[in-house]
Amino acid sequence: MFDGVARRYDLTNTVLSAGRDRTWRIATADALELRPGLRVLDLAAGTATSSRAFAARGAAVVACDFSLGMLRVGRQRLRQQINTAGGGIVALVAGDGLKLPFADASFDRVTISFGLRNVVDVDGCLAELARVTRPGGRLVVCEFSRPTWAPWRTVYLEYLMRTLPGLARAVSSSPDSYIYLAESIRAWPDQPALAARIGGAGWTRVGWRNLTGGIVALHRATRPS
Repeated sequence: MFDGVARRYDLTNTVLSAGRDRTWRIATADALELRPGLRVLDLAAGTATSSRAFAARGAAVVACDFSLGMLRVGRQRLRQQINTAGGGIVALVAGDGLKLPFADASFDRVTISFGLRNVVDVDGCLAELARVTRPGGRLVVCEFSRPTWAPWRTVYLEYLMRTLPGLARAVSSSPDSYIYLAESIRAWPDQPALAARIGGAGWTRVGWRNLTGGIVALHRATRPS
């Protein structure tokens, strides 16, 4: 499915989010507290758009995704592999979120944006992310969530089920995939429920911040020492 949407994936995301996707990427980078010298895993990186935003802050970023089609598009767009400060995107890696091809404690930061919903075993993926994070390292999950104000939630659900499919048909290279997107968002746990699952996977100091009224939530947590 993701190979089919790769070519116009970033454009479609920008249109469907009314341009908010860039703001969400910036908020994710802020939550990661990036700085030169940190090694970061960007899981479900897709075309590496988020990875490039993280690398711009000096971190050494590994972009990992299950979809070879997404990674091919990302590689075509990548202009610079490594900068002189030691940051940049150092690798684009094909990998399964349930069996990551990295050693224990390989990363200072791990993050997944709009990809956790698509993993067959969410708890297993969260535990695997903990495995590859060094003690004291940070997790940030950027994911669609539950608007906190009831009227706004009603408007949002109407958009998901009625407006989003039509927009996807106009701009996406695989519009049927976005029917799945809307259904998966509706079925996704709310903020407290996801926080509980993150804690259950071995992470501590779990918290979240709502973005765009709760349409998106940034969950953050720490790998125990």
